Amino acid sequence: MTLNPVRATLAFLLLGILQATSQAGTATFGSGANTFTMDFTTIGNPGNAADTAGDPNPAGSVGYTYQIGTYDVSRDMITKYNSAFGTANSLEVSLWDMTNLGGNGASKPATGVSWHEAARFVNWLNTSTGNHAAYKFTTGGVNDEIAKWDSSDAGYDASNPYRNSLATYVLPSDNEWYKAAYYDPNKNGGAGGYWTYTTGSDSVPTAVASGTTANTAVYGQSFNQGPAEVGQSGGLSAYGVMGLGGNVWQWQESSPDEDLTDSQSGHSGQVRGGWWFASADRLSSSVRLNTLPQQESRYYGLRVVSLDSPASVVPEPSMMVIGSILGIGGLIAKRRMKKRSN
Repeated sequence: MTLNPVRATLAFLLLGILQATSQAGTATFGSGANTFTMDFTTIGNPGNAADTAGDPNPAGSVGYTYQIGTYDVSRDMITKYNSAFGTANSLEVSLWDMTNLGGNGASKPATGVSWHEAARFVNWLNTSTGNHAAYKFTTGGVNDEIAKWDSSDAGYDASNPYRNSLATYVLPSDNEWYKAAYYDPNKNGGAGGYWTYTTGSDSVPTAVASGTTANTAVYGQSFNQGPAEVGQSGGLSAYGVMGLGGNVWQWQESSPDEDLTDSQSGHSGQVRGGWWFASADRLSSSVRLNTLPQQESRYYGLRVVSLDSPASVVPEPSMMVIGSILGIGGLIAKRRMKKRSN
């Protein structure tokens, strides 16, 4: 049987949608005027080998499929969290006034957020959607220290007592962030491997003020310029995640201890990825920055990981593919009408 070329093309594009929907999705939070969506990219290839050339060493091996925010958390998301929950509960997350650093646009990355405030935000992403909180707070201050979950708590995980195993949304561990940033399952002839930079390359990314061109990143800019909008923060990683290098440093869940799981007593923080004023080396796999979890900085932002299965996230197919299908659908309809008129 010979398949009509138009129908064959339509079938091919539909297959493309089915394949694309396993790679990305969108989750919705809040309600009414405070509703916002967060785009996620699937990081598959569980059980990948670790990188032994970066910092820490080894790093990047993750034994499960997960999703990471395609973009940094925006100012709009934090503002809507504050309106929906934070202000009424005295857990309002402060944002740095960026008036003189590129402005306070809704699509700019949320900066001035401490690790503890980021954890409060992530907890709300969980509890507002019927999931378990990721991090345990025993005091009421928005920037207070967290505690470890213990064996009497539901969701206790001895391998990482700071992250509750029943949570869906979490801050990225060092391994989760590192894999999303530097690992490429297609490198080395499909055997997989790691790039030096977050743009799927061993060459230094081209420095830009904003944009989405491949192998570009927002770094090496003037301090007063400030960060680019989250959707204009440089080229993609091998998995298709934007802005992992440059624009703003990103909080990680992991402390800078050797096992990367915050399992030592006490809690410290680290950020990765560099920022808009940084030199290129800050974007590489060899650099991470240790800092205090109470620190609020104009160049610290955050990104969220979802541990939910990809099938449970609403798919987000390519608009180009959708447009092509609509166009071909219209062409088929026209041909049918023409045949009927004849």
